[in-house]
Amino acid sequence: MHERSKIIKRETVMVLALYSLFFVWWYASAYGMGGGDPLEYKYICGFPEWFFYSCIVGYFSISLLLWLVVRIFFKEISFEGDDVNE
Repeated sequence: MHERSKIIKRETVMVLALYSLFFVWWYASAYGMGGGDPLEYKYICGFPEWFFYSCIVGYFSISLLLWLVVRIFFKEISFEGDDVNE
């Protein structure tokens, strides 16, 4: 297998794992905190607690985490000059 293919697969798995983590975070905080009577919701910065943690904190956290992973683990590879027999 080409070294380039190994790199692409490894990076794809990392991104899918991070987005799966984000979905679990979003689902758990949105549906875990969001149930019940809306009159009993707690608010943070004017947003319901469940929305603040699932949509605001989750979004900025995953964005920072993705940026870190790309900066640390991803490699720049060239797709030019490819030969099928390499």
